[in-house]
Amino acid sequence: MNRRSAEPRNKSFGRPRIQALLAAIPLVASIAGAPRVTAAPAPIPGEPQVVAAPANPSRIALGKAIFFDSTLSEPHGTSCASCHAPARAFSGNHGSSIGVPRGSRPKHFARRSAPSLLYVRYVPRFYFHLGDDDVQPSPFGGFFWDGRVDSIAELVKEPLLNPDEMNNRDLAQIAQKIASARYAIDFRREFGDVFGDPSGTVMALGQAIEAFLTSDEMAPFTSKYDAYVRGEAKLTALEARGLKLFKDPDKGSCISCHRFYDTSKNPARSLFTDFGYDAVAAPRNPKIPANADARHFDLGLCERQDKATPSNDEMWCVSFRTPSLGNVAVRESFMHNGAFKKLRDAVAFYATRATNPMLWYKSGVKFDDVPEKYRHQVNVNSVPYNRRQGDEPAITDADVDAIVAFLGTLTDAAYRKSAR
Repeated sequence: MNRRSAEPRNKSFGRPRIQALLAAIPLVASIAGAPRVTAAPAPIPGEPQVVAAPANPSRIALGKAIFFDSTLSEPHGTSCASCHAPARAFSGNHGSSIGVPRGSRPKHFARRSAPSLLYVRYVPRFYFHLGDDDVQPSPFGGFFWDGRVDSIAELVKEPLLNPDEMNNRDLAQIAQKIASARYAIDFRREFGDVFGDPSGTVMALGQAIEAFLTSDEMAPFTSKYDAYVRGEAKLTALEARGLKLFKDPDKGSCISCHRFYDTSKNPARSLFTDFGYDAVAAPRNPKIPANADARHFDLGLCERQDKATPSNDEMWCVSFRTPSLGNVAVRESFMHNGAFKKLRDAVAFYATRATNPMLWYKSGVKFDDVPEKYRHQVNVNSVPYNRRQGDEPAITDADVDAIVAFLGTLTDAAYRKSAR
C-alpha cells in the first residue's frame, strides 16, 4: 500500500528477502495497470546510495565557481547560491518573505520552496518499489519535490530557463554567458571546446555543478547527531526524549518516512528520509501570487512526465517527495509551498492536523491546497494523522518541543549560528 491508501502502510526496509526477490524476478507488477518495478535500479528505500561519485578537484572547483556566478541570470544578479545560500545550509528564499524564493526579476517567484542541497549525492533516481506488505509499488527518489529529474546535471537547466527563476531565454544565451565568464578557460580545459554547441555547453555546465554538489564538502556529517551515533557526543534529556518520540510508532512515528538508523555508527545511514512520497496536505500559502486564482493547485508527483517510469496517474496527485531533515533548523520556510516560517509550526501541524484542522486551514476548508477531487487521497491513516477532529493529539505541545529540540541536533557545525 502507498502511504495514503485505505489501510495503514507497514513499511519494511533493508530486508534481504526483498533484494533477492527483485534480483531474481525481472519485472514485478502486483495488480493490473500498476507501475512496473524493475530489479536493477531499485534500491531499498531509506538506504544510502552515492548516486554520483565525487569528481576531480578541478571539476569541483569549476562547479563551485559556476554555482556562485550571478551573471548566469537574466538580468544579472541571481546565482544558484541566491536561492541555495551557504549560510542556510544551501537552502533559502533569495530575500523573499512569502515562503518561496524570489526570482531574478521583481514580482517573480519560484513555484516551490528551495530545500537544502547538502547530501544530494545520496538521492536515487526515480523508481517504484514493492515492499513486503504492499499490494502495489510505491514511488521513491528523483530530484525536485515531484521527482521529475534523475540527475543534477539535468536539474540545473530548469532554474536557468525558468522565467520565474533565472529567466534565461534559451540554451544559446546560457552558453554565451559561460563562454565569456571568468572561468571560461577552466571550463574549456575541463570539457573541451564545446561553446559552439549550446546543448553540449549546458550539459557540461550541469556536470560541473554536479561535481561540486556531490563533493565531500556538500556531505559534511558534522552535526551533533552525527557525533552522537559515532559515540562522540551525548544528547540532552530533552533531545533524547525528542529522539524517542520521533521513533515511537504510536507518537510521532516520524521515522516511518524520515528514515534513520541511530544504532549505526555510520551517519550516512541516517539521511532522515526514505525519498518516498506522501500526501500530507500542507495549508495553502496565500502569499504565492499564483494562488490568487482559486483554481490554481500544485499537483506534485502526478505532474511529472516520464514515459520510462510514469507517475502521471491521478492516484499520485498531491503527493510530494519527503525531504531530508538534515539542517532543517536553519531553513527559512517549510513544506513544498513554504506555508510555514517556523520549524515548530511545521512539527505542530503534523501533530494536530487531524485533531484541530482549523488551527491550520485558515480558509475554513480542510485540505484547502488540495483540489476537492483529490482530498480523499490525503494521508489520514498513518500516525499521527489517524485521529478524529476533537480527539487528543498523538503528541502534546511538550512533545513537539522535544522533537524540535532533537531536530536541532541535525544541524551541521558550519550552520549552527543560523539555526532558528
